Amino acid sequence: MFDKIDHLGIAVRSIEASMPLYRDTFGLEYLGDDVVEAQGVRVAFFKVGESLIELLEPLHEGSPIAKFLARHGEGIHHMAMGCADIEAARERAKAGGLRMLSEGPFDGAHGKLISFVHLSDTGKVLVEFTQRKDAGDGEH
Repeated sequence: MFDKIDHLGIAVRSIEASMPLYRDTFGLEYLGDDVVEAQGVRVAFFKVGESLIELLEPLHEGSPIAKFLARHGEGIHHMAMGCADIEAARERAKAGGLRMLSEGPFDGAHGKLISFVHLSDTGKVLVEFTQRKDAGDGEH
């Protein structure tokens, strides 16, 4: 069902302040950034082999990432697993007793559909499912 760790999401107060660590010190390829207005977040992606690191910066104080930063400070926010069929992944999770945080998948950054599992059901790890909108190209 899942074929890779798509990305690790890391909450940061400032992408600009955090970028030198990932791009310059670690030497990771910067793939660009995106704004997801619906989630109140700006994201920047860095390539690590087949996976990505996603930096998440809040756009405003009411965003989920701003609330996370206020409670926990900067650090790992979620783990995302890539799949070819996000609806099947959601159904399997629900059949296993997991609660999803939304009624269905929604648009995320970089042309992906995303869906989150309630962290109370996953040992306090926020798990995200991702599927490329153009999943027919073999990438997730």
